[in-house]
Amino acid sequence: MPGKLKAKIVAGRHLPVMDRASDLTDAFVEVKFGNTTFKTDVFPKSLNPQWNSEWFKFEVDDEDLQDEPLQITVLDHDTYSANDAIGKVYIDIDPLLCTEAASVISGWFPIYDTIHGIRGEINVLVKVELFNDLNRFRQSSCGVKFFCTTSIPRGYRAAMVHGFVEELVVNEDPEYQWIDRIRTPRASNEARQRLISLMSGELQRKIGLKVLEMGGNAVVGYLQCFDLEGESGLVVRAIGTACTLEKHSSGTPASNACNSPSKDGKEPVFGEDLPSSSGPPTPFRNLPTSSSSPPPFSPSKPCSRQSSSSDTDLSLTPKTGMGSGGSAGKEAGPLKTLLRQQTQTALEQREFPFFTLTSFPPGFLVHVGGVVSARSVKLLDRIHNPDEPETRDAWWEEIRQEIKSHAKALGCHAVVGYSENTSICEEVCILSASGTATILNPRVCFFDRFDDPSPPSCGFCHIPYDELNMPFPAQLTYCYNCRRQKVPDVLFTTIDLPAEAAVTGKGCLIQARLCRLKKKAQGEVNATAISNLLPFMEYELHTQLMNKLKLRSMNALFGLHIQISVGENMLLGLASATGVYLTALPAPGGIQIAGKTSGDLNNEQHIQSIQKRINDTIAKNKELYQINPPELTEEGVGSPIPEPRQRSRLFRSHSESSDEVSELDLSHGKKDAFVLEIDDTDAVEDIHSLLIDASPPTGFYTCNTETMPGIYNWTTAVQMFTSVRVLRLSNANLSNQSLNKIFTDLCENLLKSFYFKLRSNIPCCLCHLNFTVAVPEEELIQVRCWRQSLCPFLSGGNETEEQLQFPLELCADSSSTNTQTSSKFSVSSLENCSPLTEGRPRSLRSSRSFGGSSVTMVKMTPLSFLPGTRIIKYLGIINMFFIRETTSLREEGGVSGFLHSFIAEVFAMVRAHVAALGGNAVVSYSMKDCVLMENPNKNQAQCLINVSGDAVICVRETDQEPMTSMTNIGQSCTADGAT
Repeated sequence: MPGKLKAKIVAGRHLPVMDRASDLTDAFVEVKFGNTTFKTDVFPKSLNPQWNSEWFKFEVDDEDLQDEPLQITVLDHDTYSANDAIGKVYIDIDPLLCTEAASVISGWFPIYDTIHGIRGEINVLVKVELFNDLNRFRQSSCGVKFFCTTSIPRGYRAAMVHGFVEELVVNEDPEYQWIDRIRTPRASNEARQRLISLMSGELQRKIGLKVLEMGGNAVVGYLQCFDLEGESGLVVRAIGTACTLEKHSSGTPASNACNSPSKDGKEPVFGEDLPSSSGPPTPFRNLPTSSSSPPPFSPSKPCSRQSSSSDTDLSLTPKTGMGSGGSAGKEAGPLKTLLRQQTQTALEQREFPFFTLTSFPPGFLVHVGGVVSARSVKLLDRIHNPDEPETRDAWWEEIRQEIKSHAKALGCHAVVGYSENTSICEEVCILSASGTATILNPRVCFFDRFDDPSPPSCGFCHIPYDELNMPFPAQLTYCYNCRRQKVPDVLFTTIDLPAEAAVTGKGCLIQARLCRLKKKAQGEVNATAISNLLPFMEYELHTQLMNKLKLRSMNALFGLHIQISVGENMLLGLASATGVYLTALPAPGGIQIAGKTSGDLNNEQHIQSIQKRINDTIAKNKELYQINPPELTEEGVGSPIPEPRQRSRLFRSHSESSDEVSELDLSHGKKDAFVLEIDDTDAVEDIHSLLIDASPPTGFYTCNTETMPGIYNWTTAVQMFTSVRVLRLSNANLSNQSLNKIFTDLCENLLKSFYFKLRSNIPCCLCHLNFTVAVPEEELIQVRCWRQSLCPFLSGGNETEEQLQFPLELCADSSSTNTQTSSKFSVSSLENCSPLTEGRPRSLRSSRSFGGSSVTMVKMTPLSFLPGTRIIKYLGIINMFFIRETTSLREEGGVSGFLHSFIAEVFAMVRAHVAALGGNAVVSYSMKDCVLMENPNKNQAQCLINVSGDAVICVRETDQEPMTSMTNIGQSCTADGAT
């Protein structure tokens, strides 16, 4: 599909002074696409040039339109010397290539320089004309829509979910490829930034080709990551869920087109018919399928590969294309026909669909087995041929195969909420993958929202595995809702709380933090040491989560994300999740302290005081989170699983286990308390520091999921914050315990800073808290967080200092001890949007004035929606990579000032690109990578940031026209630091 790209340079403003004699600039612009370059005339002696150039036309293939960005370079003309670079703008053309996309990109773009930051703005017009091309061998994927959101986009329905798609591309890193190691900072950064942009476009195009071969037209839950492997090279990889999306018809409500769960709450058992007398047969029977009704998960011949970077065993492709799905949509009851069965072939071949989605319609999750994860430590080698990345493919194939085996052990046939990440230090790389093993009901279709929610159901809590052949010890009881099926005593998942889940009380954020020292080593010795530490770290993180969950009288975790980051001399582990109390699961037992210790700790009174503090904390948390569990009855207690010493017998074959099942003691009663043994001084300190967490101040609620369990009365007052804290350890002789305390205080102070900044907005909920941790350099710890603050209901009055449950000295780590220094900052990236007052007109047309023109305020949120608004159009994904370097770190305010200004500039550039597409919001925003490298002795620092999200047009629920701005717009950027 050849096309024509047209670009016009209109004007510039607020350019920097490049001529010291006249304090002005002789600016001109180079417009480059591929190997073709055009230039504008030089506009002499002006900081606000008006070029009004002609249309620059590029005739290219659509493959190049997807791979290449439009590169605009602003320069200062010098007669007797080389022209000086002012900055560059990279414009992604892909949002213009979809049929429903915008027709033009028009707006003011910040001119960005990797050394000086933003240096003015330039007004650009970009248009694309595509010509129809029916060539079946074309290498473009124009028309495939990409969404970062991990749920079906608002306004769409999924006619078919095809399965998992993934791809990766590799190349050499320009940072390490300069001749004789002579490195020019600006040239190196720009070469790196351009290469990553090219690789990102190529990766997106190749994934789109796979989706087209599957018969889909969209990728939902698109997750793209960059692996900076140093001298080994650069890897850009992405995963997603291939779907066939259709515009949701307002005349067909979801309740009429979708099979909802049965009203009696009885869910289908694996391999049995669904409880519907008139519905289609069970998806697990081998029944013929008509050509007009393709099954939603039907494996067929694997698609041909564009490169070797995909495991087609995991991608389930349809037997028919999009045409059959479209014809079926015209028949009566189209979705009942489309979503018919999961064929017997899938069960025989044991193929597992992977889903990057985390939100599903009621009834789609039949059973949830629990979290499955896998990690692997690899030694990086040099990328010899970028066109054949077999080595990296084989690594991820091993990880996915291990995930599949874990899911099989749990009796499940799918993995949802799937994600992958890496941590790299020198030549060692830790590959991690996790998801939730489930049994799915493919007869339930996907919608963006559920207008007629089904009644609460407990089916997803029921165990999918055989009670006598469990892969791990657990306490099973009968479901507290239906009293028919067995449920575990605790449930861990990586997905959002299902819509049909019955919850008691409110949820809360639960975090486990761990830091472990390791010896400095190289090569295989280092990789072996890390491999030996990983199992113990995961066990300790899991133990912390279990203890903190019981301390809050909760029994389930949702949105679980575990990250382990590797450094030269330490490993950091951070696990975040939202704890809730599911009524279908049994009430958690208490925590009992037991064991003998030496010295003063042998005093029973000390043990009793610790026990009393724990009991008081549990009682306080029950009242705080309004948890009133049902009374335990004998009929609800099932047969518990044997102790670990007896567990080995349950892993044998069916014939062996059937002969020996009578020897197992399955009736030793239910344990009422979880026992913590104190065997040394470290154990006591762990109990104090890890279990007795400070609760949020009164009026604050926190979670890492999109919605807060137990709170539903939201208003439209929203604000997004991004914070980064960097801490340098100055004392090299720290123990594991000291590091744990420092790391815990770092995370706690970050949360406290949020509470302090929002103390006047209570009651307030911090939703979608995303924590990431890194060890970019030796003895340097970095924690970053972005989150959305929501006001659940209108409130007056301010929170005073006396009402806060923590002191206002939020940076006590640097003033109370000399073992470390810290730098931190937070940026408010979304305006405060207060509800409209009575009598104010609903037509919001006010805008902010900048340079004599109106500027639309673009809102940003990590949520997939904006409360009180309705998304009417998706304009494409925003996936941008920026590099910033400075050689005057102290003059820019240290690390705090440098990071603050850089991230504020990133927000400005993201907003400019969205506004140029005609959008007014970015949803599903995330900062995937933020790599900081500093050298205080040389006064230098470098930071790399990758951000992504969905550009959208949204309107208020009662309006029909897009919002140009919100009332009471305000934006604040604050920064503070300590040295």
